[in-house]
Amino acid sequence: MAQTSAIVGELKRQLRSHGLTYQDVADALGLSEASVKRLFSEKQFSLKRLDQICTLMGMEISDLVRKLAPEPKVEQLSEEQEKELVSDVRLLLVAVCAMNRWQFLEIHQVYELSEIDLIGYLAKLDRMGVLELLPGNRFKLLVSHDFAWQPGGPIQKFFEAEVQQDFLKCRFNHPGELRLFVSGMLSTQSNEAVQQKLKRLALEFRHCHEEDLALPLEHRFGVSLLMAIRPWEIDAFDSFRRPEALKDYPPYSR
Repeated sequence: MAQTSAIVGELKRQLRSHGLTYQDVADALGLSEASVKRLFSEKQFSLKRLDQICTLMGMEISDLVRKLAPEPKVEQLSEEQEKELVSDVRLLLVAVCAMNRWQFLEIHQVYELSEIDLIGYLAKLDRMGVLELLPGNRFKLLVSHDFAWQPGGPIQKFFEAEVQQDFLKCRFNHPGELRLFVSGMLSTQSNEAVQQKLKRLALEFRHCHEEDLALPLEHRFGVSLLMAIRPWEIDAFDSFRRPEALKDYPPYSR
């Protein structure tokens, strides 16, 4: 049963990564969406059904099973690797895009990077172990969900110097923006309680990020959270954005 649950869990992840919904599966199998949801909930798949779903994603059942094997994941880069990233803002830009699951064509269409330059940057990230460069300008990200920059390392110092001031140059009064500032006198116990809640908020942010990776790029926006939240991109990256790739955060629906 444990192995069955693992296979069904991986099947769900693969459907999300391919941008497919239960309704897409239902259409492919000639079933109702409710019936498909029941299949996943009860974990009752015949080999024929499983093969049909894998075919929908251009996979074999063997491909699905292989993905169950644990892969080495990078949880942190060395200080030297981080220095290499911050030494070339375009390399850092490509690294951030890759970590946010952008595809090759999306990066090329949004930012003024030639195909040759972009391939070169991806090759550097391949050598650093951030991703694996595949045929057809595809790549597989190798960093773990718990990936973090070096505390006080080159990346954090870069963002403190280049990003923090830019991030706060905002009135936070547009859709998608919020700034909260509160002050008071707290005991050490209350201070710790608030910190734990902030950490849970950061974890929720990470979960939302992971879930939204299945959405098309045009429905995702770069968002940063520092007890304030706003759609935002640092000037160092924005300077490379193509004019036709500019986009406005949509207004709230009333």
